[in-house]
Order: sequence, then structure tokens, then C-alpha cells
Amino acid sequence: MATRYLDTPTKSDTYPTHPDAQFPVARGDAITGDRYYSREFAEREWEHMWKRVWHVGGRESQLEETGDFIVHNFKHESVIMIRQEDGSVRAFFNVCRHRGNRLVNVEEGGVAKHLTCPYHNWKWNINGALDEVQDPEDFPQGNPCGKLRMKELPCETWGGFVFYSFDPNVLPLMEYLDPIPSLLANRDLANWKRVVWLTLRVNTNWKFASDNFNESYHIPAVHPQFQPMIDDHYSTTIFEMYPNGHNRMIEKLQPSSRYETSVNVMPLWADVLKEWDLDPAEFEGRAQEARLALQQARRKLGPERGYHYMAQLSDDELTDQFHHTGFPNLTLTGTPEGLHMFRTEPDADDPNWSTFDYWYMVPEVEGMDEVATIYGMRPLEEAEHQTELFGAEGQQIAQGDFLAQDLSLAVTQQQGLRSMGFEQAYLAEQETRISRFHEVINDYLEGRR
Repeated sequence: MATRYLDTPTKSDTYPTHPDAQFPVARGDAITGDRYYSREFAEREWEHMWKRVWHVGGRESQLEETGDFIVHNFKHESVIMIRQEDGSVRAFFNVCRHRGNRLVNVEEGGVAKHLTCPYHNWKWNINGALDEVQDPEDFPQGNPCGKLRMKELPCETWGGFVFYSFDPNVLPLMEYLDPIPSLLANRDLANWKRVVWLTLRVNTNWKFASDNFNESYHIPAVHPQFQPMIDDHYSTTIFEMYPNGHNRMIEKLQPSSRYETSVNVMPLWADVLKEWDLDPAEFEGRAQEARLALQQARRKLGPERGYHYMAQLSDDELTDQFHHTGFPNLTLTGTPEGLHMFRTEPDADDPNWSTFDYWYMVPEVEGMDEVATIYGMRPLEEAEHQTELFGAEGQQIAQGDFLAQDLSLAVTQQQGLRSMGFEQAYLAEQETRISRFHEVINDYLEGRR
């Protein structure tokens, strides 16, 4: 692949470059179609990668009281995360060690002190201890109580997210996520509310989303509605990559530099400016200059309008989109209004299918009881979980729904990846982060990590 690689990321006069940011020299690993549909490749991912990384299990807001729990199913495993009496959160395999029955078959709930197996009434303490069994005197190897515990997994929290790992020797969470927590440090994510909680089952491999969110090359074709106010051109976009496989991409909030119309104030951009008491006519012929004026307006007017959190954001965070892709399957996109979380996970059996999760989290705004989302206005409160089959007959797609636009392409790409006419990906330099993403997968599979 004849691509030029840099030792440092694209420079900017306004964005400070993270000290770990770099463009590692790519090995040129081929990205072939079988990576997306081969069952053998999927099993290698499970054995050598998924068992070794951190997984998002839920939000701490689901665990308000002692005994509250979240269940997260991944492949054939099920993990339960439980709020402890000391306020900590611990994670266990969601299985009774008697005969292997699952202890809990709902995604969240609460118990007083015990998880009771529905098969034989074994009672497991929320701290993992086995407290009570039926007929304890009838076990020739002795009473199981005091001998058996639920099998525990590493569990840590950051930003209101609950993480767990199948690897007992996994890196500490903050070390694994570095530098993402510091890059998002100006946002009080732990106290933001999840106002959209959607899970879609999609006929595509899980890697589609990581590929997709690691570049902006697709935006003109797939999201033309963004042209008036998101600058997708690679010359103005910041691309950062980190040695552990995480990445960051920053897009400016201004008309796209890809088009001659970037000097024009188009209706969508005009609406944003007017909302913050800026006259669009003053920026006609120099529409991109309104970005800095918008930052100043939000800095001045935001707190007095109840957007107190804006005082903690940098000038660029008051306008631009900060896309953080956490290896392997987590994307956190920070905007001035909130945080979009995207997560894809493999199907238990078929690599041609995956689950796609979309959460939208927002800060409290004084005097506001609802917030704008891609699905319309939503109450500024914790959302109920919605699950759907993407592309189901009769399904209604919201106008301008960028997720539906992306996922529609995911389905057709999954079909094309099996074609004899596709040999391997042929990438532009601005798609370098896709190369790096697949290289890190290969490093796990080949035992180099």
C-alpha cells in the first residue's frame, strides 16, 4: 500500500497534540474479506483478543443501591456486575457452580443480599460467597458453603461506565484506556444522563463500526446533510493514533472545506449561529470564520443560559466533534451538547451478524427537562432500553438518522466482502487508522500483545 506515514499527527494552530499521539509506520497488513465472515477468524478473535481486553458492561447509574445489578452477555458468556455494601462494583460470571444454570436472566435489577439459582435454590451472596444450599449434609465432598465462590472477573469504573474483563491479569483500566480519560477530562461523564439507549441487531461483522468511525472519508457520500456545518476534509481534520491502539479524530464545526460553498452560510449553519445571537449575514462569504465567533458566544452566553458545564470546556470543545475510538470496539464522540457512545459486539455464532449499541449522554442544563437527539426530543432523564432488528420490515427511520445511514452501508458492505472481486482494502492516507486498527487485532491474534 503506497501510503505516506508521518512521525507526528497533522499539526494545528489550535489543537494541542497529545504527547503520545503518532502515526506508527504501518506494516501493510492486508485487510481481506475473510476477516469479516470467517468463523475460524472469529474464533481466533475470541480466544486471543476478546478474552484479554476490557468490555463496557453498563452505566453506574443502573447501580444506585446495594444489590443492584447489571447483566451483560458477550458471545456465550454472561457477566453480572453488582453494587457491593461498601459502594464498590464487582463482576462475576452469571452462572451457578452447582449445575451450570444461569443465575439471572434479566438485563438489570436488584436483590437484597443474595442471587438465588432458580434450579435448586443455591443462594450466592452479592460478594460472591455461597451462603446456603439445599441438603448440605448430602455432599460426600463436604458442605459446598465455605468452599465455593462465584467466579470473579476484574471490574473497574471510569466516567460512569462499568467495565469488566475476562482476563485476570488485564492491565488496570486507566492504563488500558490511556489517554482517552485525559482527553475527555473536561466532561463530567459520570454524572451525565443516558437519554438514548438503543441496541440494534445488524447483519454485519462487528468490525464495520470500528472501521467506519476511524475515518471521515465516507461522510460526503453517506452523510451529505453534514456539509453545511461539519468539516470532513482531511486537510482540516486532526488524526491522532496511540501505541495501544486507541485513536482520536477531531472535526471542526464549520462548512466543509471540500466544497466551494464553504464560504456560504447555509441554512443549518445559520440556525446554529442565530441560536447563539450571531447574525448569519455578518459571515456571508466567510462562513468558516463564524466557528470562532460561535466559541466566544457560547463561552459568554452558555453559563447564563443554564449550560454551566460549558465553563469547563476548551474553546474547541465548544464547537468541534472529538471522536475517540477505544480499541477494539468502543467509540466515544464528544460534542458541545453531549457524548455519543457506539459499541459493536460479535454475534455468539455467526460472524456475519453483530449487535450495535448507541447511547447518547448529556449533562444537566438548568431549566431544561428535555433534550434534542437524532430521534427527536427526549426527556432529560435515564432512558429505557430499546432493542430492534435493524432493517426490519416496516421499521421507521428518522430523517437524517446518521446511524441508519451508516448501518445500511454496513449491510451491503458485508455482502460485498464475500465477492471474488474484492481482494483487499485499498486505503487513502486519511484512512490510516483503519490499517492500524487491523494491525492491532493481528498483534493480539499472533501473540505480540
